[in-house]
Amino acid sequence: MARLFGTDGVRGLANKDITAELALDLSVAVAHELGGHGAFGGHRSTAVVGRDPRASGEFLSSAVMAGFASAGVDVLDAGVLPTPAIAYLTQRMNAEMGAMLSASHNAMPDNGLKFFAKGGHKLPDDIEDRITERLGTAWERPTGAGVGRIRPFARGAEFYIEHLLGAVPGRLDGLRVVIDAAHGAASVVGPEVFRRAGATVDVIGGEPDGLNINDGYGSTHVEHLQEAVRLRGADMGVAFDGDADRCLAVDASGEQVDGDQIMAILALSLKEQGQLAQDTLVATVMSNLGLLRAMEQHGVHVVQTSVGDRYVLEEMRAHGYSLGGEQSGHVIMLDHGTTGDGVLTALALARRVVSSGTPLGELAAVMTRMPQVLVNVKGVDKNRVESDEALQAEVAAVEAELGDTGRVLLRKSGTEPVVRVMVEADTENRAQEYADRLSAVVRERLSLSA
Repeated sequence: MARLFGTDGVRGLANKDITAELALDLSVAVAHELGGHGAFGGHRSTAVVGRDPRASGEFLSSAVMAGFASAGVDVLDAGVLPTPAIAYLTQRMNAEMGAMLSASHNAMPDNGLKFFAKGGHKLPDDIEDRITERLGTAWERPTGAGVGRIRPFARGAEFYIEHLLGAVPGRLDGLRVVIDAAHGAASVVGPEVFRRAGATVDVIGGEPDGLNINDGYGSTHVEHLQEAVRLRGADMGVAFDGDADRCLAVDASGEQVDGDQIMAILALSLKEQGQLAQDTLVATVMSNLGLLRAMEQHGVHVVQTSVGDRYVLEEMRAHGYSLGGEQSGHVIMLDHGTTGDGVLTALALARRVVSSGTPLGELAAVMTRMPQVLVNVKGVDKNRVESDEALQAEVAAVEAELGDTGRVLLRKSGTEPVVRVMVEADTENRAQEYADRLSAVVRERLSLSA
């Protein structure tokens, strides 16, 4: 049986895979697992619930809140807010649990459920498995005054804005920023934070109607942002995804600044201020070789994890590191949040531009991105990647030919019969040539149809 929870909650087609019934049952199971039996005794547990603007989030969040309340949990309905806002509010309100309805950067028809434990932390695998095991089991339902109450939590947005401004002190006066809100969860709070910090703000992708989230805008479609920054003469631009747990940036010339470059800029800024714990940055194995080289040159150690912001976070929490993230723009500043936060990242990046007096493009030049090619080889036995001697011999041969001018990574998909072949080299042509060569060997050696 396939695992219900993926790398970031439960996600699928809304009203088909992610139904009101599933949302209600999951929230009951979460209430029992995280609230404990004390939720039905002298202590009343609390849950904070939020969503992005998708139309399906309206009925799915209602189902989640109904499930919590039916299990005796009081609910604070925060409405449309970013995922990191719900994580923060779960912590701030000392709630036993939080829930976010969002499919992040996915298209509008999808939706998902993300849950947070006390303190605003994402759930570990074993807790998710125990929640899954509770689905459909009999339980004693509270009655009368024992049922939970659902209350609007309009103050949540203001609490989150104040938190962000406190986390990144200093003004942004004189800075012109274009914000692409992806017609998503940060359409209101994202621009508001920058305006209160003193920036001149232009907004695109900031008119959510329930149907247009991520539709041609946001961190997966930066072309509109690039054009807007150039046309409006802005100093920089930032693009969030649908639930604003990540962001990418654009410099004044319209050149994209990816998550690796953002992490490089922030790592050096924090190191300069003595705030980069153990002078260490946590990144994934997919981060560009250019990031590793730049950090080495500036005395920053890089720890690499498996792909996924949850693995970055686990490493950070286990060893006390303060900064980590992914090339995609998930950046975690653990001193100020428990998960990736696109608005916080954008604010910190903008503050670095102002405080240093250096344009974003020049700051991003601290690292040189190596040409990187990624090929997804489908229909293969991914579990034989390490054991196939001929394939490993070919990998070794390519690595020897690349020497210190590049690197190779073969990564198994977590959900499909797919092997991802990633090659970095000193030129795009060489990276493509080696990626095609290794992909051909993967198909030949690991094909399921052979």
